[in-house]
Amino acid sequence: EVQLVESGGGLVQAGGSLRLSCAASGFTFDDYAIGWFRQAPGKKREWISCISSSDGSTYYRDSVKGRFTISSDNAKNTVYLQMNSLKPEDTAVYYCAADFASDPEWVCDDIYGMDYWGKGTLVTVSL
Repeated sequence: EVQLVESGGGLVQAGGSLRLSCAASGFTFDDYAIGWFRQAPGKKREWISCISSSDGSTYYRDSVKGRFTISSDNAKNTVYLQMNSLKPEDTAVYYCAADFASDPEWVCDDIYGMDYWGKGTLVTVSL
């Protein structure tokens, strides 16, 4: 059974940090790119960052560049999203998803074509 399980969400004050984890199982991790996406209330789901599990290449949305860092621990089949300098507009449910691909930019742009999704973890950033 394929599973993507997000964790690490919570309530944090503006300027604070959180680290999200995405634990994957049930598929060959190295063959997939993993992306982080988010959906704020009343808004469409959007991509944040993606990483290739095969070569570690990454891709970021402009609004999170310099604040968020995506990384992968292939030995643990886990992808992380370190989020620093959080802003209230970062408040959303954060999802990870996997796609059978290697180009992180292509994967991030293919939000509706992702093969597997997690159930999400809520991040709330207060003033």
